[in-house]
Amino acid sequence: MPTYAPYASDATKPFSIGLSALDPKRWIEPDDDLKRYLDEKRRLEEDHFDDIFRAAPESIDAQQECLDLLVDHLLQAHGDRYSRSGSIMTTAGHAVDLADESRPPLLRAGSLVEDDLVILRKKPDGWTIIAAHLAFPSSWSLAEKFMRPMAKVHAHVPGFEGGTRNDTIINRVFDNLQPDLPAERFNWSINWRYALYHPVSVRPSTDPASRDIDPANAFVRVERQTLRKLKQTGDLVFTIRIYLDPVAVFERHPDGARMAQGLAAQLEAMTDEQIAYKGLAEKREELLRCLRSGAYA
Repeated sequence: MPTYAPYASDATKPFSIGLSALDPKRWIEPDDDLKRYLDEKRRLEEDHFDDIFRAAPESIDAQQECLDLLVDHLLQAHGDRYSRSGSIMTTAGHAVDLADESRPPLLRAGSLVEDDLVILRKKPDGWTIIAAHLAFPSSWSLAEKFMRPMAKVHAHVPGFEGGTRNDTIINRVFDNLQPDLPAERFNWSINWRYALYHPVSVRPSTDPASRDIDPANAFVRVERQTLRKLKQTGDLVFTIRIYLDPVAVFERHPDGARMAQGLAAQLEAMTDEQIAYKGLAEKREELLRCLRSGAYA
């Protein structure tokens, strides 16, 4: 069942910043999918390392600070799932040596949680990605965004391009974020098939296998994102937790009708440019008919 359904809330609009204050105790939220996600991260580390991990030499201090902060948080807030003996941290059948210098600190950190971890540093041209463990990208390439400021990272996002009001607000928020006051936001998209590792947008025009997919068999890809400033370096840790919820779950969920209608309303309210960015232009009408059908009423 969906953990979060931002598409069903009038308070969460697509292509808006939508940041809210976050209790530090809720920074990371591991759940019963932890082993499955960590298994997939381990596989991706072996098969796609250069695609999922990048770090500038200058980021080592921030990486270590992130690792230390994350370990403290997990032991304090989630001691039922995590334990530590010496330098070995264990959870969900996985053991991570926190002192293993053959693996960068951020890689060790990302191997403990379902979330992806991105570190941003303020540079003359804006907040810039200086390190990232991005195992589960949502239609974007780390190689293309690494060591680029937010204006270039968001260059193709409608309404977030460099010089826009949203771009200005984002940089101001990043500047003013306080270490003990993290923030949270949500984003969502539609995936035509299940894939945590999703670096390329899959569209019917480019992926023949998805052309005949019934929208009822699609997945809502929800991103829970958090922002937290590191006390020592002043850098930012951006976390992204992916949830993949089948559209079909609406039929079984006690609040499924509201969720389906909320998703349909948000799809209908998007501009053509926004729909194209999310890769929904070719199946938007089919998906809307599915969501508005009697199955979810």
